[in-house]
Amino acid sequence: MIDHTPAWAALAEHHAQEIAEFDLLQAFNAESQRLDQLSQQAPYVYADLSKNRWTAHTETLLQALAEQSQWAGLRHDMLEGKAINTTEGRAVMHWLLRMPPDAGQLRQHSAVRQWSPAMWQTLERTHETLSTMLALAERVRAQRHITDVVNIGIGGSHLGPEVVVQGLEDWVDAGKRFHFVSNVDGHELGHVLRQVRPESTLFLIASKSFTTAETMLNAHSARQWFLRQGGCLEPTHPVSVAEHFVALTSNTAAAKAFGISQCLSFADWVGGRFSLWSAIGLPIAIAIGQAHFRDLLAGAHAMDAHFFSSPPAQNLPLRLALLDIWYRNFCGFGSRCIAPYSHGLRRLAAYLQQLEMESNGKSVTRQGQALTMPTAPIVWGEPGTNGQHAFFQLLHQGQEVIPVEFIVARDGGKHLGAHQHSLVINAIAQAQALMLGRSGEGAFKDCPGNRPSSFLLLEQFNPLSVGALIALYEHRVFSAGAVWGINSFDQWGVELGKCLAEQLRQREDSGDWAGVDASTLDLMHRLGPAAF
Repeated sequence: MIDHTPAWAALAEHHAQEIAEFDLLQAFNAESQRLDQLSQQAPYVYADLSKNRWTAHTETLLQALAEQSQWAGLRHDMLEGKAINTTEGRAVMHWLLRMPPDAGQLRQHSAVRQWSPAMWQTLERTHETLSTMLALAERVRAQRHITDVVNIGIGGSHLGPEVVVQGLEDWVDAGKRFHFVSNVDGHELGHVLRQVRPESTLFLIASKSFTTAETMLNAHSARQWFLRQGGCLEPTHPVSVAEHFVALTSNTAAAKAFGISQCLSFADWVGGRFSLWSAIGLPIAIAIGQAHFRDLLAGAHAMDAHFFSSPPAQNLPLRLALLDIWYRNFCGFGSRCIAPYSHGLRRLAAYLQQLEMESNGKSVTRQGQALTMPTAPIVWGEPGTNGQHAFFQLLHQGQEVIPVEFIVARDGGKHLGAHQHSLVINAIAQAQALMLGRSGEGAFKDCPGNRPSSFLLLEQFNPLSVGALIALYEHRVFSAGAVWGINSFDQWGVELGKCLAEQLRQREDSGDWAGVDASTLDLMHRLGPAAF
């Protein structure tokens, strides 16, 4: 395991001798090259990592750790199309969804040059599916009578499209409203249905299997509402399920049984939390249009090319992943705060919670051995400047050190002017305040400082930069998982609660409660007479 390598031991010694009492301000005064060594421009994203509790020597040791791990081999195998999701026997090829037909910036990569004809055929089919999806999106955009689009999904079928549609609101078709329903709590769906009419609403049912319990319960409820409000199952009816429902699924038979004739599918190598680039991205394509959706893919592909081709020392996703490992395993920091200074990215923290915690929240290695060190940190946050008047108090004066990740666009979009300038200055000032602290003004006002932060700066906030930013996070999560030696692409823990919920439903139907623990039995009893 990785914590038995020479690099791991060297990092533990380095932390004890050089970093345990590390002071950021002293480091800036002593290291004239600190900013240059610990910052980097990548496609559409500039990263300033200099305000973190590490040095160039720390990063050298972390790079050695990556070299002694499976990272390089897994990165190559992923690009070759091998089944690196070993527990499910699947390839991991969400990056293929944004690759140009000729492989773009990666066509000279050694792994791509080794592609079999089958891989090139897979890329060709991917573009055929993309063209079909974008053609459907353009048809919907042209239908002016469709004023509302309701996406019903959960997890990756919800969070990815939601964060991008919100993030790119300046590019969204002004004639349409977009709603995202995921929670099985009927209040969420009810809140949306009270705002729409069947004849002017398009429902997108996003579920790879078309059996996801939460999604299908909401889908059936939406269809019942649609039929009660004058819709019809007959395909020739002017307001039919066939015309007003689209399925984003691999189970077209189940979708047709539901009454849906318009289906977009995607391959089993598209993991849910990496799926916004696939047919799951239909609400994005409807919202921003074909050209801007292709820009989103192009920005992501630029980051893909950087990740797959750059050497480790200049590979930004890897550098961020190694910083995450450094903080989690050597500095003992158990969480990371995400602070996007952008109203459009108000759901980014929720998206990253799934991306990182579902991917790397694991307790065994790829070989099934029990891990002896923690992996994914808790990821949380809210947009600035709201966070400054909420939890930043704890960040500045609390007893626990929590690294903060600022995400800022220099040019935030249309007609923002003084608002954007003030927003960016606030972010820069908060990062500076975390580092400098304050002393000499009395115990209540003093802040210890020396609090670490990273700063991700987008030159412009647009589809290209948003695509690159999300791809950066995807590759960062994979890289951390590869160094830890875990499979970042399964989620067996998610399945447990689903299985137990189904078992409780079956017991409710049968009345057989033998062997059920007292607490669960009591709570089911309190649910009501229907349970017994």
